[in-house]
Amino acid sequence: MSEWRELTLNQITEPVKSTYLPKGDEQLAYIGLEHIEQETLRLTGVGKSSDVTSNKFKFETNDVLFGKLRPYFRKVYKPKFSGICSTDIWVFRAKKGFVQDYLFYFLASWDFVDTANSGEGGTRMPRADWNFLKSTSWLVPCEEEQKAIASVLSSLDDKIDLLHRQNTTLERMAETLFRLWFVEEAQEVWEEVPLRDVCSINNGYAFQSETYRETGQKIIRTMNFNNHWIEFNSLVYISEELARSFGKFYLRRNDFLLVMVGASLGNFAIVTDDVIPSLQNQNMWCFRSDENIFQHYLNFALRNIINDALNGASGSAREFFQKGVFYEIKIQIPPNDLIQKFHNISESYFSKIELNRKQIKTLENLRDNLLPKLMSGDVRVRDD
Repeated sequence: MSEWRELTLNQITEPVKSTYLPKGDEQLAYIGLEHIEQETLRLTGVGKSSDVTSNKFKFETNDVLFGKLRPYFRKVYKPKFSGICSTDIWVFRAKKGFVQDYLFYFLASWDFVDTANSGEGGTRMPRADWNFLKSTSWLVPCEEEQKAIASVLSSLDDKIDLLHRQNTTLERMAETLFRLWFVEEAQEVWEEVPLRDVCSINNGYAFQSETYRETGQKIIRTMNFNNHWIEFNSLVYISEELARSFGKFYLRRNDFLLVMVGASLGNFAIVTDDVIPSLQNQNMWCFRSDENIFQHYLNFALRNIINDALNGASGSAREFFQKGVFYEIKIQIPPNDLIQKFHNISESYFSKIELNRKQIKTLENLRDNLLPKLMSGDVRVRDD
């Protein structure tokens, strides 16, 4: 550790405050706090500059974006593109003698996040305070070791990204197959029946926050929905003993969950095997097919039904869905052999997605366990 130097944060980096006023005739990528996942170092999506009006900060490829509002959320990201971001996000670039990729992991470390949180200003909307952070002291290795540390952690993130892309591809393959067989090649002779004839629509339960525990049985809330899947950020639990009183709210593999009220109306997620056992919270419906082989077909048909419901909504329908209305929506019933064929193919894709999700979690845990050890020098890597 003798070659590590103790430096203040402003010797390593400083926020880049290049302001930008959005123009209607210019289309740039926009990242707000809502686009950065909590803790995972990933994006949930990207906005457009044409959708925002007030001053923003510019960022360049490989800048480090750090969410300063409620820093304990660990909203940190390193984009592979340029654009603009919310002014509630700091834009960081490494100073001379420091490696940008290393800076990303340094700022994403829980040691730094916790320090940022400890010096926050404000009460209702706590923000990290640069005037406090800039003079905090940190041990930093030489430039070559910074590169070696970043290389180890980046290799794990590259594998995580690859698995995420595989899952996106698998989902699109199943969706393409559904559209080909059941939309483009749909037959007029296929029977149409109301949803109530093929599935149940189950409400969740309004679990009380005072019953939440640090461990126990998972409660799945709408905030856990992310790009059609369930993520484990900000999970809450209730005791195993209390959970036994809510047996009918347990989720099953491949259940289709839909947000039916509020700002995220229409968001949905599919329950994978790593999610169960868990309980369904309020503000969502669970669509469950009466027959197991129909569930994959139902899940893709519901995507079209939801789009139609959102696009045709007016008045209160823009604020919430009505179960009685949904139960009467018609769904086509293709021949059983075609449903079975689609089930078999979709199940193979779905199982691969589940396997990838488990591998992603393993790699994320490995990265997050290695990160503090590499940053502190407890684990050293060769710099040759």
